[in-house]
Amino acid sequence: MTAYAAPLLDIRFMLKEIAGYDAVAALPGYEEASWDLAEAALVGSAKLSDEVLAPLNRTGDIEGAKVENGVVRTASGWRDAYAAFRDGGWNALPFEPEHGGQGLPWLLCFATQEMWQAANMSFALCPLLTQGAVELLSAHGSPAQKATYLPQMISGHWTGTMNLTEPQAGTDLGAVKTRAVPGPDGTWRITGQKIYITYGEHDLAPNIVHMVLARLPDAPAGSKGISLFIVPKFLVRSDGSLGQRNDLRCVSLEHKLGINASPTCVMSYGDGGGATGYLVGEANRGLEYMFTMMNTERLGVGIQGLAIAERAYQGARAYALQRVQSRGPRGAGAPIVQHPDVRRMLLSMKARIDAMRGLVYAVGAAIDRSKKAEDLAERRAASEEVEVLTPVAKAWCTDLGCEIASTGIQVFGGMGFVEETGAAQHYRDARITPIYEGTNGVQALDLVGRKLLRDGGGMARRVLARMAVPDGAPADMRAALGRGMENLAAATEWLLKTGPAQLELAQAGATPYLKLFGHVAGGWFLARAAAAASNGADWPDAFKAGKQLGASFYAHHVLPETGALLHTVKHGGESVLAIGDASF
Repeated sequence: MTAYAAPLLDIRFMLKEIAGYDAVAALPGYEEASWDLAEAALVGSAKLSDEVLAPLNRTGDIEGAKVENGVVRTASGWRDAYAAFRDGGWNALPFEPEHGGQGLPWLLCFATQEMWQAANMSFALCPLLTQGAVELLSAHGSPAQKATYLPQMISGHWTGTMNLTEPQAGTDLGAVKTRAVPGPDGTWRITGQKIYITYGEHDLAPNIVHMVLARLPDAPAGSKGISLFIVPKFLVRSDGSLGQRNDLRCVSLEHKLGINASPTCVMSYGDGGGATGYLVGEANRGLEYMFTMMNTERLGVGIQGLAIAERAYQGARAYALQRVQSRGPRGAGAPIVQHPDVRRMLLSMKARIDAMRGLVYAVGAAIDRSKKAEDLAERRAASEEVEVLTPVAKAWCTDLGCEIASTGIQVFGGMGFVEETGAAQHYRDARITPIYEGTNGVQALDLVGRKLLRDGGGMARRVLARMAVPDGAPADMRAALGRGMENLAAATEWLLKTGPAQLELAQAGATPYLKLFGHVAGGWFLARAAAAASNGADWPDAFKAGKQLGASFYAHHVLPETGALLHTVKHGGESVLAIGDASF
């Protein structure tokens, strides 16, 4: 199985040249976030990823997690790895110092997340959920709740989860049936069952803080009647120490296609009469609050798409460089990297990974500007970028992650289809990413419905207006990107015209529209990377050539698809809506 090595050169380049790390570090509150500090964090994260997490990826997949009498045992090596992660302070990276965070940019956190997810996605899911729960409580928790939970969660000594899904309530969270009944002491008694709870039970930390959606007895029907509760595994005493075990347990673990070492739990609340829960914010606003966590997780899942693609690419590249097969164009005994079609596959992987990395890092920088910029207009503009690009980052990157992992298997040939190479595991692990944290179809509907149609296109148009074909990119890329931008603009205007009167027709074009948006946004970041490489003296020559040739490849192999996608957005919905159920 091919080892993982964090792609530090690519990460540094994207941070410095495309995401604008220096400008982010100059924002108020980031005075300590110098490039020297960022460099130390990148090197330390790479060491953790390469030497601690990556070696456990394959063994964790084979061994998996196990549940015994409600107690989940993680795979061998997991506890030591988590202790190294926790003691290194990695979970605290982006959070405010008030509760023990390091106060560093989310942009830097995204770069470290990429490494952890690429090294061992099953492991990195645990801190990903904890960081989302921290964001939720930071935004909506009471002062007492923040004081009780945030220091322990930010440090990583306690972990967090998201409890939304129930057997009858997947995407339709309005169907949640878990109940919350008021207790005599101001707390609530939670009863019900939740499914697909990542790290809902484990042996990595002494306490798990569950964020649980439940319905009050007098709550309105549907999504407007859902409240949010903190339900810890162990109750917390007034002095901060752990008290009695709460009335909740893991009933079973799901048997899955991939991420086998990540325990996906069926959780039961209230078998003994009711788990103790603490209401977050106001009653019946739980789904609104939970979106704070969900949006954090959706960006994290987008990073997973990038990360698994990078891991698959590294394995395919190494194999292609050393595997001798057939007579190549340059003579007998040639490594398969010399075959034109293998080169095409590798370059398709490389170029699209660069495009994904540019997109997710740009969102990370926009998050920082939205939180820290002194100018209110700059904050609003950055917030709009985050809103519009979050569904694109989640869906486009995870679809590509699956596609690139599949291409990785193809480069390996028959060896990719057997488990020993690791290529099959990357594909299996990647396949969940277009599904969880809101399926990619839901992300497309969010992009069209909430981010485009809701305000008549004002926000989306402002974001698109900031994209301009950069000087310095290869001529073929500038031309192709210009055409792609025209196609995206035309699709946007068609949806704005069609959506108000024929919403279903616009929804039928939502997924191809998101793909079109992703192709163009990714091309914009690739063009900027090529332009930066042409001007940058600080990067190796072969590296710079790779950025420029990757942009040219993308111009001829990816951006031409935008014309076909425009056609599908405008004309593909009629057949989707016309077919009757009996004709499927």
